[in-house]
Amino acid sequence: MTDTAPSSAGTASWQDTTRTATERAEALLAQLTVEEKVAQLTGYWFDKRGAGEVVAPMQDTLGAGRPPFEVAARDGLGHLTRVIGTTPAPTEEVVTRLADVQRVLMRDTRLGIPAIAHEECLTGVNALGATVYPAPIAWGASFDAALTQRIGAAIGADLRALGVHQGLSPVLDVVRDYRWGRVEETIGEDPVLVGGVGGAYVRGLEDAGIIATLKHFVGYSASLSGRNHAPVAVGPRELADVLLVPFELAVRDSGVRSVMNSYSDLDGLPVAADRHLLTDLLRGEWGFTGTVVSDYWAVAFLATAHRVARDAAHAGRLALEAGLDVELPNGMCFPPLGEMVRAGDLDVAVVDTAVRRVLRQKAELGLLDAQPAIAGTAVDLDPPANRALAREAAEASVVLLRNEGDLLPLSAQTRRRIAVIGPTADTARALLGCYSYPVHVLPRHPELGLGIDVPTVLDALRAEFPHADIVHERGADFLDADESGIPAAVAAARDADLVILTVGDLPGMFGRGTSGEGCDATDLTLPGGQSALVDAVLAVGTPVVLVTNSGRPYAFDHPASTVPAAVQAFIPGEEGAAAVAGVLSGRVNPGGRLPVQIPRIAGGGQHVYLGAPLTRTIDRISNLPTEPAFPFGHGLSYGSVDIAPGILDAEAIATDGTAALSTVVRNTGTSTTPVVVQLYVSDPVAEVARPVRRLVGFAKATLQPGAAAAIAFTVSPELAAYTGIDLRRRVDAGTLVFSLGRSSEDLVSEHAVEVVGDARHVGAERMIVAPVTVAAD
Repeated sequence: MTDTAPSSAGTASWQDTTRTATERAEALLAQLTVEEKVAQLTGYWFDKRGAGEVVAPMQDTLGAGRPPFEVAARDGLGHLTRVIGTTPAPTEEVVTRLADVQRVLMRDTRLGIPAIAHEECLTGVNALGATVYPAPIAWGASFDAALTQRIGAAIGADLRALGVHQGLSPVLDVVRDYRWGRVEETIGEDPVLVGGVGGAYVRGLEDAGIIATLKHFVGYSASLSGRNHAPVAVGPRELADVLLVPFELAVRDSGVRSVMNSYSDLDGLPVAADRHLLTDLLRGEWGFTGTVVSDYWAVAFLATAHRVARDAAHAGRLALEAGLDVELPNGMCFPPLGEMVRAGDLDVAVVDTAVRRVLRQKAELGLLDAQPAIAGTAVDLDPPANRALAREAAEASVVLLRNEGDLLPLSAQTRRRIAVIGPTADTARALLGCYSYPVHVLPRHPELGLGIDVPTVLDALRAEFPHADIVHERGADFLDADESGIPAAVAAARDADLVILTVGDLPGMFGRGTSGEGCDATDLTLPGGQSALVDAVLAVGTPVVLVTNSGRPYAFDHPASTVPAAVQAFIPGEEGAAAVAGVLSGRVNPGGRLPVQIPRIAGGGQHVYLGAPLTRTIDRISNLPTEPAFPFGHGLSYGSVDIAPGILDAEAIATDGTAALSTVVRNTGTSTTPVVVQLYVSDPVAEVARPVRRLVGFAKATLQPGAAAAIAFTVSPELAAYTGIDLRRRVDAGTLVFSLGRSSEDLVSEHAVEVVGDARHVGAERMIVAPVTVAAD
């Protein structure tokens, strides 16, 4: 379709809504000049910041040379970068701002094509006054894909109302080193959990009409020593069987329409220039048809950071030929591509391939219509319904780690003297993720505060326990190791009947916090003076409830006898304080489970559960233990739920067959109680070393007293498929062991099954997650 004749409605063929998006894109492509084509592959960001204010790597340097908008946009634009969320203003103003920019594009460019407007949306709409939901690591802790899909849908609806088209979420990186600052942005350390929960968030966004963006494809979380932007040294099997799996799941099952590249280089090759990953695998093997957008300035980094390109133009050519479609946040390396085409140094067909993808999405979004809808609506971004959902998500994510002697729950009627000690108690920002608007943008606008109402943990405890005599001492800080506040904290602990010891992280960006992008850790000791504070308070002997609110797990290296009760929250959002207080009182029965292990030692190294036998402690091999303080999937609840031993309906399964593994869970207590049943698989003998145990399915149910539920998983040998010696994914004959458990170490039953028949190779169509049904019994 290349004609421009008006349709029966008097519009150009590319504006004709009766034609398919592909036909419309092809018709418009034929009318674009080379410069107009390249313009559709670039973004524009109005923001400029100093070195101490950046919210993206090298923003102050690489953004300084950005041309004026009227110059950059004279031939059109593919994307508008964060017009809503960059400069804080009332919703009415930012909505008008975005619509005005779109009108300029429609008025002052030859064909009048609006741009795709994108925003960050990791913990909610990235705008002033918007709801801040729990960080993604808390989504993983909930083990609740349906709840996460509702969060995605709520965020998507708000974005769409504002006139935004694309959200730069979710993060599907699998945690490999807890020291990495961006652990809080991930969903956890298991690819099935990450893919299952992350894919649900994608469906929520996409169902709301927002283009979701998977990031960071791929390997970013496996950076050496957990340092942001460090090289990645992974073998092809770890890449294929761990790091790529969540992306593969989402591409196959969620309807996602965009992918963002990782900043990393893998074994020396930057992902932004890796055609095997961006084209052969993503599109050729997996069938992805959407757009690949660059992480901010990732194309320029090919020249400035990786040094695999001579200059900006060379970097742009490398990225485009590899399969990267859109340069964000600004056009630095793609604009010179037009001249390269005219000089015969770049085949215009390569440009056309990327432009088709962008134009097809614009057609899907209505941006190629004769009268495109560009005006947003000044909706309330933090209405009661959003806050209720944020609280539900926070409550679902809090993990009860330990409860010796049934110290918890505390009666809401308690009249005891409670010392609330620690810096997270009175710091509202500690509840908000690094990509939330209050943390991401507002620090350079202190007059606006947080922009939303965020009760602190101290506020929530006083509301939850109105009859208690509550005193507070910070005792220590997040960034400063000064111990001068510890004596006052010790005195408060000595005078109290109970201590609630609150420690953890201060989310921030590029060293302006202890968790978040560019806030990496040298080890897993609590930051600042908090470790010394914990030791001093525990030495007093007053009963302690340790409440950790953090973006990464910190070493639980305290003597178990001195910490009778411990709770872990993972950056639970604006309603997180009430959720934590509710767990302590028993108003909330905790149902969170660990998406990452809690290590026993603070030193860096192998802490994640997903490892081969040599990652486990073996007598007389090393003096360093590897057992966690609390394993992956662990979490306690109040009350009692029995998980019956599973029943596998087959003694043998063909390599291409399936079987059913079922159990019954029953609430044998007196309170409504959540339960998470986890399905693991082990492969005792394989061609290559395989994980000791890995998650392949999970189901969450909340049971009334006396109620029961039947849970049935469909299992297949494909769940144990792995990349063999020949680097092809295979299913072997032999023995597999499926296990049902409460965690990766607390197993209820194990089921050995013989896999019979010929070994076979499988691809993207294989079973990756065990289908599950939950029904009242």
